[in-house]
Amino acid sequence: METDQNNDKKINGLIAAVHTPMHEDKSLNLDMIEKQYLNLKTNKINGAFLCGTTGEGISLTLNERFVLAKKWRNVVDEKFNLIIHVGHNCVEESKILAAHSENDIAADAIATIGPSYFKPSNINELVSYCLEIASAAPNTPFYYYHMPSINGIDFPMIDFIKLATQKIPTFSGLKYTHDDMIDFCQCLEFNGHSCNVLFGRDEYLLHALTMGAKGAVGSTYNFIAPLFNSMIEAFNSGDIESAQNNQMKVFKLVALLKKYRIFVSLKAIMKAIDIDCGPCRSPLRNLSNGEYKNLCTELEQIGFFSFCSKLKS
Repeated sequence: METDQNNDKKINGLIAAVHTPMHEDKSLNLDMIEKQYLNLKTNKINGAFLCGTTGEGISLTLNERFVLAKKWRNVVDEKFNLIIHVGHNCVEESKILAAHSENDIAADAIATIGPSYFKPSNINELVSYCLEIASAAPNTPFYYYHMPSINGIDFPMIDFIKLATQKIPTFSGLKYTHDDMIDFCQCLEFNGHSCNVLFGRDEYLLHALTMGAKGAVGSTYNFIAPLFNSMIEAFNSGDIESAQNNQMKVFKLVALLKKYRIFVSLKAIMKAIDIDCGPCRSPLRNLSNGEYKNLCTELEQIGFFSFCSKLKS
């Protein structure tokens, strides 16, 4: 994934949807964030997406989201992108998070998923909702986080882009976490590739690359970045067979994640690479000790520890 020469302000490359580290009592473990960041930098990740689905943002208090963002800002360098998810079922809380992201954090971008309780009934309502949030951070690029599997809002994003580019001055793009590749491709090609469309399905990244994707946000980039970097290098050099082989390894890993409950197993795997981000919050049920041991055994069987992210010793 290379920088788009037509718009050098785009966020490209791999962005990790980072976990929120917690102690065993499920309070924030801020001391772990520097280790998370060093892991991402060491393994050539270009940025972090904070407080999203992987980061359990909806399960955190406003103050916790404030202090998490502040800690990340304090540890990262100026070239590392921070995208802060400000989504909330209360739009006023989203606006507070957006303003904080701009005024106190100087975030590189903000993003919001659509509400999951009271939902917009059409594209106009969704764009109006996003405009209200984006207006609270008038100098910060705004991304809409499209993930119908979570919130049930499933409008064509090409229609959203057409209206958002007219109505939202800071609209920059999408975090596209959905499987509609026709819609995804239309979004990529909109207005001469002017929209920054970050692909959000790790297991289909190679497919997205063939369509022209330049950036992606994903959970597994936290712990298998070397595999994805190798895939991208192989694709860019025309070695499609090697890229396909790497994608097959991702498929095997994602199958394990689903077997052991995807969100809790994602966080559990961080412990397996010695970056223990602790448990998930209720209502998610964490892995038992036996489940964790079985997961690690199956990770070994698919060769995970030969291609996982590693910190410099």
